[in-house]
Amino acid sequence: MRWYLIAQIALLGPLIAVHSQSDGAELHNNVMPASGAMGGTSFSRPQDVQSAINGNPATMTQFAGTTTGFGGVFIEPTVNINQSRSIPLLNVDPYSGKSDTPASLAANIGVIQQIELMGQPISFGLGLITNAGLGVDFRPIDASNGTHVSYLALDLVNALAVEVAPDLTVGGSITIGTSIMDGPFVGASSSQTDYATRFTLGANYELGSGTSIGGFWQSKKDLTFDNVIEFASGPLAGVRQDMRLEHPMNLGVGIANRSLMNGRLLLAADVIYKNWADAEFFKSIYNDQWMLQLGTQYAATDRCKLRMGYAVNEDPTRDTVPGTIGGVVPVGGVPAVEYLQAQFAVVTQHRLTGGIGLVDVMPNTDFDIAVGGVFNGDKTFGSTTIDIEGYYVAFGFTFRPSVGCCR
Repeated sequence: MRWYLIAQIALLGPLIAVHSQSDGAELHNNVMPASGAMGGTSFSRPQDVQSAINGNPATMTQFAGTTTGFGGVFIEPTVNINQSRSIPLLNVDPYSGKSDTPASLAANIGVIQQIELMGQPISFGLGLITNAGLGVDFRPIDASNGTHVSYLALDLVNALAVEVAPDLTVGGSITIGTSIMDGPFVGASSSQTDYATRFTLGANYELGSGTSIGGFWQSKKDLTFDNVIEFASGPLAGVRQDMRLEHPMNLGVGIANRSLMNGRLLLAADVIYKNWADAEFFKSIYNDQWMLQLGTQYAATDRCKLRMGYAVNEDPTRDTVPGTIGGVVPVGGVPAVEYLQAQFAVVTQHRLTGGIGLVDVMPNTDFDIAVGGVFNGDKTFGSTTIDIEGYYVAFGFTFRPSVGCCR
């Protein structure tokens, strides 16, 4: 795994500050070059290679020949905190300020190869995907006692899709993901790395009249960060402890129609269910979550596509928390977990997006750009109030075979 980690870090840089997303630490297809402009919609009719590989793998059959996509995203979050009371066991005093975590630049790369094997169309996909990221840094403020946390998840996705009937495709993927955790317990955490596997199964069906429906199931991803915690006081003072963290099980369903305005208008809607309440670590701070994504694409000319989208989600953060998290009993009990919960807060519930797609900017090469804004959200956890907003700009090039990209 060392070669994979080095390659991903070189490609992706310091992605540790995607608090500006509205669905927790996981990104899904919200910052892909084309889907990112359509509110993340991509589960039945994706418009970029990376979204097909990373979302519903059954949709990879919509890309013919060899299609490659290189994309990047610039993410700028704004995270403000107001700590109204001292937390003596954490040596945290009242303070307020803005997170010092800088903007992030990340990449998403994918390639789909479609072949016929014994007369059966089969699509293979490989993606280097930024799966998740989150981070805050209040270390410049002395009263925070060095409060900071960063979490980064990088995935190598290996996917396969088969057209089992003229109107039905099925697909699956195996993901090997590397995660890096720095923090999150004040004064007691170090940086550690772990890797885990994850599985996705999906299907897509053409209903007729330009309408299709697709969906996928995605397994949990189970990580254990060894010897990452060592408290200076309490019953386990001086003992190094492990911390478990699981990405949740996800269910996604999408519907799309591309028959309106002589086939120039594409309408799409996705629903995502995230089972945070059964995911170790996150179940202590999040409830289960539903998300709705709406997107549209209009082909203004043969070479220009206009895109818009909107997404809304439930606020998953719990109103009450236990005194443990990730198998660790932190010094400070419930107030310590509430303070940590604020650093992982998901209080932004609305996202508005837009963008354009340009066809043949060079021979057989398309360019996509997306802009998204996350509306302000705030919430109080114990004595800690967090306020979050942000925006992102995603872009990418798609290299497609000479006889069209999509079937």
